[in-house]
Amino acid sequence: MQKLAHIVGALDDLFKIERVDIDPAFRHFVPMAYDPIDVDWRGYFEPAFCTRFNGLMIRGHEDVGAVFCGVFPSETVIDQFIRQAQPGDLFFSHHALDMKMGDPRGKSQPEPFIMPIPEAQLRAMREIGLSYYSCHIPMDLNWRIGTTAAIVETLGATVIDHFYEGDYGPYGAICELAPRSTDALIAELIAAMDIPYGEFLGPKHNELRRIAVVAGAGTRVDLYKEAEAKGAQAYVTGEIRNHIDNDIGRSRDALIMEYAKTTPMSLIGTSHAASEYLVMKTQMKAWFEDVMHSEVHLLPEDHWWR
Repeated sequence: MQKLAHIVGALDDLFKIERVDIDPAFRHFVPMAYDPIDVDWRGYFEPAFCTRFNGLMIRGHEDVGAVFCGVFPSETVIDQFIRQAQPGDLFFSHHALDMKMGDPRGKSQPEPFIMPIPEAQLRAMREIGLSYYSCHIPMDLNWRIGTTAAIVETLGATVIDHFYEGDYGPYGAICELAPRSTDALIAELIAAMDIPYGEFLGPKHNELRRIAVVAGAGTRVDLYKEAEAKGAQAYVTGEIRNHIDNDIGRSRDALIMEYAKTTPMSLIGTSHAASEYLVMKTQMKAWFEDVMHSEVHLLPEDHWWR
């Protein structure tokens, strides 16, 4: 049994929560998801979270028995958490909201693609005394334990440079790795992330030595070009194409398809959700067990391409 304040303090320190004064994505997404359905999200969430949009989101009982790890708070995942958890248990996730980005072998995702946690589930977590900690941008930027760092570690790669510079630091890594073919790299990623299939564009190579890696939504032609300019032979991310069914999504996807005709890079997608869940089942599980001495339960999505 650990004290919630101790776990929260350790997570805040690990991810340097305070250096990201306000999350650039979720500052927009949280109001966008809840305000139209008249849910008083500020009443459910901690005051500091409502300013920063990272950190302790829902405060439960002070004594934490077990920690549950997931990537998105999908309705299915939160339902499992509520059913399995005991009062005081903590849910740790990358996202504060569910996100559906579409399936390369299925339908594109219509708007909205950002989904709120149903109010009934918010109410249940509060009534049971469960806690929720969400860490988005600080986890993306962390090169010790992070979404991109976990992919790099799993592949046994070495970071030699960075790309995709944001306001608070770089999101992407340029890596060297032991030579392998594009097909071998795809198979390795599919196995590590336990996904049914990957997404692919561009040419294949018999020997890859330098790759670009960025978890989540690295789906932009300008980022592809930046990685290519730094010598990457392959680009590994969540989605390679844009599957959001709106004007912006279709326009961006058209640019991607044109770029794919000429790039020398292998473009490899592993799904937004799975690419960011890997850190949970590898680095975060080990951290909670070894550093916090907490019992850990993993809550994977039932569909990774979603």
